[in-house]
Amino acid sequence: MRILHVIAGAEIGGAETFAVDAITALAERGVAQHVICRPFPLPMQRYAAAGIGTTTLRFAAWDHLLHAGIVAREARRFGADLVQAWMSRAGSFIPAHLPCPAIGWFGDYYKLKYFAHCDAFFGVTPDIAASIVQRGMPAARVFTTNTFGTMPDTPPVSRASLNTPADAIVALVLSRMHRVKGIDTLLEAAARVPGLFVWLAGDGPELETYRALATALGLAGRVRFLGWRNDRKSLLQAADICVLPSRYEPFGTVIVEAWAAGRPLVATSADGARQYVRHDQDGLLSPIEDVPALAANLARLLAEPALGPRLAAAGSARYAADFTREIVIDRLIETYRHVLALGKRPRAG
Repeated sequence: MRILHVIAGAEIGGAETFAVDAITALAERGVAQHVICRPFPLPMQRYAAAGIGTTTLRFAAWDHLLHAGIVAREARRFGADLVQAWMSRAGSFIPAHLPCPAIGWFGDYYKLKYFAHCDAFFGVTPDIAASIVQRGMPAARVFTTNTFGTMPDTPPVSRASLNTPADAIVALVLSRMHRVKGIDTLLEAAARVPGLFVWLAGDGPELETYRALATALGLAGRVRFLGWRNDRKSLLQAADICVLPSRYEPFGTVIVEAWAAGRPLVATSADGARQYVRHDQDGLLSPIEDVPALAANLARLLAEPALGPRLAAAGSARYAADFTREIVIDRLIETYRHVLALGKRPRAG
């Protein structure tokens, strides 16, 4: 099986990170691959280390016809059996006449118009996959292909290095500093939970806004802004709670990462968490933007010593059953084989 991947994200976010993880994991299974992508240094280093060839492009918005031609050329040159477009911009570069089936990968509820020339469709949650069918794609060509946690081994993090007391209860957020991630909701909730420390690992356009909010709420002594981090596993192991306070989150790989690390998860009922997290079984859920409810869930974990381990154990079991790297890649390879058997999608005319 030979797969050509097209990744055209303007930055390295959760979806792009998973794409790199999945591609390198497939390489370990002996799947031959080539990647058309932007020349971001870290992914390029990982592709090179895995022996995966790359073609780099700038993916400017006005270059659709040029890039469609390059995708077609690279598919033929590489002898691709499948072409996979990761997300909507890459989908828009898939040409009408490829020598093999093309797959559109949906990490969100993208518009179908960007995937007009795709033959099969992968949604990261059952609801995203169902929405693709509801919008007119044949159910036999739509698949749910969930992600796995993106946590390479990294050296342990000491609390002292982050100016945090060894005996503090620490809530960790792994997120971009963007309004949709609900960081302000978490900060307002933390102000209602005395003694709770918060680590915010991430960067983004609202970073300074959140710094100012933390100060205004009197949280400057309990909130640590860690910036962009590549040691997610180490941070989770050093924290007590993982929090996903998003206003909007179609899936949220952080859910899987918390379960993998054996940390209790507190989340808002955005689309992803609502589909996967079972309240009071393997996580705690609160309504979106509901500061009192989020604060109450965090306070429960401080007040009930047995609750965190119970939630973490159930989350770990969910991870082991459905979200390990091995299980996800096994299912992904099987789905690729299914798409190969289906072949190209019939078109009218």
